[in-house]
Order: sequence, then C-alpha cells, then structure tokens
Amino acid sequence: MNFIEELQWRGMIHTMMPGTEEQLAKEMTSAYVGIDPTADSLHIGHLVSVMMLKHFQRAGHKPIALVGGATGMIGDPSGKSAERNLLDEAALRHNQDCIQAQLEKFLDFTSNSPNAAEMVNNYDWMKGYSFLNFIRDIGKHITVNYMMAKESVKKRLSSESNVGMSFTEFSYQLLQGYDFLHLYQEKNCKLQMGGSDQWGNITTGTELIRRKTGGEAFALVCPLITKADGGKFGKTESGNVWLDRRYTSPYKFYQFWLNVSDTDAEKYIKIFTAIAKEEIDSLIAEHALAPHLRILQKRLAQDVTVMVHSEEDYQAAVEASNILFGNSTSEALKKLDEETLLAVFDGVPQFTIPKELLATGVKAIDLLTETAAVFPSKGDMRKLVQSGGVSINKEKLENQDELLDSSKLLNNKYLLVQKGKKNYYLLTAE
Repeated sequence: MNFIEELQWRGMIHTMMPGTEEQLAKEMTSAYVGIDPTADSLHIGHLVSVMMLKHFQRAGHKPIALVGGATGMIGDPSGKSAERNLLDEAALRHNQDCIQAQLEKFLDFTSNSPNAAEMVNNYDWMKGYSFLNFIRDIGKHITVNYMMAKESVKKRLSSESNVGMSFTEFSYQLLQGYDFLHLYQEKNCKLQMGGSDQWGNITTGTELIRRKTGGEAFALVCPLITKADGGKFGKTESGNVWLDRRYTSPYKFYQFWLNVSDTDAEKYIKIFTAIAKEEIDSLIAEHALAPHLRILQKRLAQDVTVMVHSEEDYQAAVEASNILFGNSTSEALKKLDEETLLAVFDGVPQFTIPKELLATGVKAIDLLTETAAVFPSKGDMRKLVQSGGVSINKEKLENQDELLDSSKLLNNKYLLVQKGKKNYYLLTAE
C-alpha cells in the first residue's frame, strides 16, 4: 500500500514538504504525531492523526506516538486564544497510560516486527535539560524573526483581545522543534505529521534538524476537519465526543456518527475508517440511490464504534436505537443499563413519582392521570388503551386498571410509558 496515495484519495493531505513521497518509497520510515496529554482520554478530534498513524503502519512504516508531557506543561498557542492550565507530572503520567490503552486499539505496539508502534513522552528528555543548556544548544539556531513569522504567533499577537503571548508559549515551537530533532537523532525519525494548524511548529523542527545536523526531515499535515454547516467537528451540546466510555457512552458515540449529514458522512467514512476505496465508492453510489436509508451513516457508525469500543458495544447501541425508533421488545429495554436508558430517552417528557406508591401497587389509570399527567383525563386514557395504543416498558397495556408495582421498574427506578407510536414518557420512582 502506498501511504501518500492512500491519504490522497481519503482527502487527508493538506500540505506536505517536497521529497516526502520519495523518502517513503526509499525505505521503511519512522514518523511521529504529537498528542496533547491534558486529559486522560482522546476525543474524536484526535482521531484524524491517529488514523494517519494507522495507515502509516499498514503501509509498512513505523508510527511513533509522542505524548507531550513537557509541552503539555506549557501549552500550544496554535488555534488558542488563551493560555491553558498546566498539569503536574503525576497527572501527565496517568493521562499517558490511558491514552496508550486507547491507541492500542488502532496501532500494533506489541509485535516483534520492525515497524511496531512506539510511544514516547517528551518529558523524559526535557526534564533534565537545563534552561541554560537549551538556549545555548537549541535557541541559537532559530532566529526570533523566523519564530515571529509563524502564523500561530502572528495571530495571537494581533488578536483584538489584547491578551498577548507569554514567553512560555512563544518558546513552544522551539520545544516542539527540539522533539523532532531528538527523535531524528535517537530514533532516525524523519517525518512529523499532524493537523494543518501544526505546520508552523513542524517546519521549525525540520529547519532545526537542517541547521543543527545538516540532515533532511519532512512534514505532512492533514486538513482540519469541519462540518458541512460550518460548525466545529466533534463538538456536541454536551462538549467533546470522547473515546472513553466514562465521558461519552458507546450509545452516544454511535449516535454522533449516525446523525452526521450526508455530505459529512461521505467525507468522514474515508477519514475515520480503514474501508477500502472500492467498497467506499460502492457505498457512496448505493447511498445516492436511497439517501433516506442512511447507508453511509450506518456503516460509518458501525466501523468507528467497533474500532473504538467493541462489536458488543456496537450491537447494544443499535438495539438501544431500535427501542426509540424501531419495533423493539421489552426484553431489549430491560437489558439497557441506566446510563444508556437515560441517553436514549434524553429529551422525552419526564415525571417523578413516589416509590412507595409502587410498593403496594397502583392502578395504571390513576398513576398516569393523577400522579403523572401523561394523559389529560381518564377518559382519554381509556380510549387509547381500548384501541391498543398504550404500552408500559414496551408491553401493551391491556387493561387501564392493571396494578403496577415495583417489579415493573427498569433498573429498579424507571417506567417507560408509550402513547401511540412516537410519544414516550419516562417516569422516575424516587
């Protein structure tokens, strides 16, 4: 597999330095991507560069994931309007371990092959480097004029907010440049990849390598991912879409991909999956014939959810989606854990009912008209029950006087009432 050709048809190349393709054709090459360790989980914004490393390894080259323990203590000014919070070493180490566990789902770290992935932390080579030695060894090779010309620096200095830029942040590109030099010298790493906002920092590294060693190194960046409507990719109303289920449940993760627009689905399926070109082309053609079936979205959601979570999590997410949108059974509903149940029915009308009411049993008609106003009147409820239009926990209510007790509760806490086909109500017993 030709790495550059693969990235080109997937729409994953924004800019690359001349000679990059020739270098990759010449020999097995090591390349790295920097990952900011300010959280103990990656989010889907990181996935583009992770997928670049995945394709790089598939093409027979060696991927290196660099966790920016040292640079994470400073903060990259690119695309930021304010300085970030700085972390201590213990927090950074914890975050690194969590990130590696996530990367192992994409990259092979364990095989004996020469292109097995590797993880490094720039804190390991920066922590013992004195400031005096750094400015003597590294600082003298890069001029202030060169650093000031970088887009990320110019933007911050000319921003209307008048925040300016601390020396700490200004020095960021020197530190990132030194990472590249270190990996070039210690691990024969000749390529750095990242998002297009990193171009300035990456080329500082190639320049430092040239000036300090006379050697040649390369840069390749992918476009920043956007949504067709101009909104920010990977952000929802509740914030980032995380890879860790503690922050974004597999159901919500699956739903994110399932709900992207047709235009975005066509773009994302190339970027966020390893599906071959022929298959993607036929999926796009199939989708165009019947867009309402959302063939692209379903396949995209399936592949990414299985890759990040598991086949079981994907199946559970599909089943949970069917509860809301399909003809699902009460068995499927009972299998949902509380977190997924609340995610599925997020936004439906909710009522709180006294738990003790269910201890002795209460007539359905009293519960759903007097305690929780699901129906405006008993007459309305009777009519709908008689026509078979009321379900409790996905089981048809045959008689409005049926006694409901605690044994009916889902997760020992919830009752799901359905009026007609589409109207749901969630009752919480407290």
